[in-house]
Amino acid sequence: MKVLVAVKHAIDYNVKPDIHTETGQVDLAQVKKAINPFDEISLEEAVRLKERGHVGEIVAVAIGSAEAKDSLRHAYALGADRALLVETDQPLQPLAVAKLLKVIVEREQPQLIFLGKQAVGEDYGQTGQMLAALLGMGVGTFSSALQIAEGHIVVTREIDKGTETIALQLPAVITSDLRLNEPRFIKLPNLMMAKKKAIETLAANDLGVDLRPRFTVTRAVEPAPRPGAVQFATVNELVKQLRQTEVLV
Repeated sequence: MKVLVAVKHAIDYNVKPDIHTETGQVDLAQVKKAINPFDEISLEEAVRLKERGHVGEIVAVAIGSAEAKDSLRHAYALGADRALLVETDQPLQPLAVAKLLKVIVEREQPQLIFLGKQAVGEDYGQTGQMLAALLGMGVGTFSSALQIAEGHIVVTREIDKGTETIALQLPAVITSDLRLNEPRFIKLPNLMMAKKKAIETLAANDLGVDLRPRFTVTRAVEPAPRPGAVQFATVNELVKQLRQTEVLV
């Protein structure tokens, strides 16, 4: 079975980006980037499925500028067999990314397509669902456990009231949540070998996809600062405060 894993070169989750007070937009120009952690979980799961004998080939796909090759080399070091970059310097919204991934899926014909449930940064959380709709495939979102069976995959996914388990006919689209696994530590020799591996590159503008944005981000703002913690000497003082703030009536 071939597995395709979408890998986004996103804002490093350890970095807090700044917002321009004049433009109201997030400054991404000098922000450190790395592989999106939810996509790394997808890669780890694909590697584990390969180790259990379910998967024969793992193809990692990134969409973005040339710097996204760094995340593809991370994918190589983690265990991907091939890497493909759909190169563009144009900022892309989820629908455009889903359409580009659809072209790659139709070319590669994988039986399983992995995406992170969202990308840190914009946190849209839409691409997996859009891709499944464009492909006419079933989708298991927010997956926290997977099991391959004959011709289908069983997905445990988190919902508001707990978890539910669904069975999807293959091929299918899966989006990964944090509890699916913990990615393995990558050894230095693997990173060094990954630098020597080839990355196939396609130009996004050559794939015949409409990349125009569908919405405009008018302004980004910092969240309001949280009030400091208060320690009460007695329970009565706490209850009084809760009533004053109308938490208790």
